[in-house]
Amino acid sequence: MSLYRNSAWFLKGVTEFTRNAFLSASKRFVEKDLEVSMAGRSFMITGANSGIGKATAMAIAKKGGTIHMVCRNKDKAEEARADIVKESGNKEVYVHILDLSETKKVWEFAEAFKRKYKALNVLINNAGAIMSQRDVNAEGLEKSFATNVLAIYILTKSLIPLLEKSADPRVITVSSGGMLVQKLRTGNLQHERGRYDGTMVYAQHKRQQVVMTEQLAKTHANIHFSVMHPGWVDTPAVANAMPDFHTSMKESLRTPEQGADTVVWLAVSEAATTNPSGRFYQDRKMVSAHLPLAWTHSSDLEEQKLLSLLEDLAKTFQPH
Repeated sequence: MSLYRNSAWFLKGVTEFTRNAFLSASKRFVEKDLEVSMAGRSFMITGANSGIGKATAMAIAKKGGTIHMVCRNKDKAEEARADIVKESGNKEVYVHILDLSETKKVWEFAEAFKRKYKALNVLINNAGAIMSQRDVNAEGLEKSFATNVLAIYILTKSLIPLLEKSADPRVITVSSGGMLVQKLRTGNLQHERGRYDGTMVYAQHKRQQVVMTEQLAKTHANIHFSVMHPGWVDTPAVANAMPDFHTSMKESLRTPEQGADTVVWLAVSEAATTNPSGRFYQDRKMVSAHLPLAWTHSSDLEEQKLLSLLEDLAKTFQPH
């Protein structure tokens, strides 16, 4: 990563990604955008037992939406579900146990969900993983790639037919501002070559999520796709994966509810779908997915290559 990109990113972060930046941005928010009932609409949220995922689930449950929490840890998921039901008064909250790093199981889960449920209005790809060292799953795939990129691709692609049958379908992916320092790279998806830097690997995956969103929006015009940056948020994931950053920035970090605000806005508001599909958001507005002069743009051909590689990989593990 170039020194320029790094410096430009940090400067942007300090001015736009903090708690104070959220409070400043929120002055232009339209309150009535979120004054809506979600009764009769269903939402799948991955990683819904803590942090941004739980805050999103709570906010939508309070609006009457049916929540499908997709979580890895059963005990934590059930505990979070109990909190959501108690605080929202909404019992239509369901727990599904799935480890997104297990590629075949992601397929099996999505296919079973389609058989069991008649509708899914909104898919929120929120779960993510930052690994401190390279590790592989049962299928031999690098675990963070399997979780952050391939699982999102498989889950989204498999659920598209169900989404398309449902009213006002939307897909929202929670990315990260870290992707601004990364240009798309398709040549080393499994990070088999070079030194493994978990934070930079994660940032590359977040760039891939942005590209995936842009490309899927082109091929599935009747679904509203969006991808967003929640800002710098105080979550267990950040505390565990980036302890130094978490400690030094703790007073400036957003709450999970502030981090979830744009996810909720994209998921429930009418205003969100008046914008074009496939765009990148921060604090309820479309923003550029690139830093100025950072040379992170890639060609259409390269972006299509990513989707083609993901499609081939996904098919390899598809149950027959």
